[in-house]
Amino acid sequence: MLRVDVKPELLRWARERAGFEIDDLRRKFPAAEAWERGKARPTLKQLEAFAKATFVPVGYLFLPEPPEERIPIPDLRTIGNKEIRRPSPDLLDTIYLMQRRQAWLREELIECEAEPLEFVGSARLADDPEAVGREMRRIVGLEAGWAATIRTWQEAVGELRRAIERLGVMAVINGIVENNTHRKLDVEEFRGFALSDEYAPLIFVNGADAKSAQMFTLIHELGHIWLGESALTDAGLLSRPSQDIESWCDRAAAEFLVPARELKACWGDVRHEQAPFEIIARRFKVSPIVAGRRATDLRLVDREMFFAFYRKYVEEERTRSAGVGGGDFYNNQNTRVGEMFATQVIRAAKEGRLSFKEAYDLTGLRGGAFQEYAQRLGIGLP
Repeated sequence: MLRVDVKPELLRWARERAGFEIDDLRRKFPAAEAWERGKARPTLKQLEAFAKATFVPVGYLFLPEPPEERIPIPDLRTIGNKEIRRPSPDLLDTIYLMQRRQAWLREELIECEAEPLEFVGSARLADDPEAVGREMRRIVGLEAGWAATIRTWQEAVGELRRAIERLGVMAVINGIVENNTHRKLDVEEFRGFALSDEYAPLIFVNGADAKSAQMFTLIHELGHIWLGESALTDAGLLSRPSQDIESWCDRAAAEFLVPARELKACWGDVRHEQAPFEIIARRFKVSPIVAGRRATDLRLVDREMFFAFYRKYVEEERTRSAGVGGGDFYNNQNTRVGEMFATQVIRAAKEGRLSFKEAYDLTGLRGGAFQEYAQRLGIGLP
């Protein structure tokens, strides 16, 4: 049986890159530990299976040394004001997939003689972020008090995502890699990213996060599109970001979601309630943390009150379980793929401008699932 010469350090790197301990692979690959110690060699078939199990291109395992993988967009995430260096394969694969979708849609739109989107890159860091936040909200087409009329967080996130897509922005929310429920995205690693482009801008939100937090991330990333800047971020108002661009996007998002005028108008009615931040959060469909921080920044409450609430809230949140997925598979595709992008791909395949194999790869849907989703979007396929 033909054995493959592969450096043990590459096998160890692939395992650690995927976040596995040796025991995690022992059942499927009993000789994995011996491979890593150089005491045994895998067959080509075993190596291919190992690469698939560790989410690494098999070609990487034939390199002379482990590659230094870099995130292909500006990385604005920090922990303690320090950059996060090693990205997970789940994050990398998600970014690469979104880049492929964006590249295809950009080319498709240009061939169809679409006009570039005027709002992409229309703002500058020197602009007042609150004013830009109000302008973003106007262009998205949301009236004052829109969130208060919507019953649940989930419905509010859906309405906001659809409104953004109507502008021509792909807005994807997913808590897993494509449709693989075994590859859950880690909120601790990232909350979202933006891929700016004048024809096919894209926003990705980590769907493993709470619905109320997803609202803020959507608009934070939209702020990056307005600036014309691609970025991987850890959007939120929990602490002051170290980068000017992140602070700017936070402030624009805060004004978009919780306009100062509206919050001040209703604050008198809730300020003496037992849980004012939760009441504000339900009204504006944001997280209580965002509501509290917004009230603090507007000097409606003092910082001590906010941070006392914040510590208590975080402690309680740690006890909550955050599930990923669930619900109707085809309804999930509306957020995981997006109706706008899916419609373009399905029509291109139907008209013969794109092979069905390419369409399957772009959408992550195969055969019958692709056909069924097309039917649900009202596009009949031959």
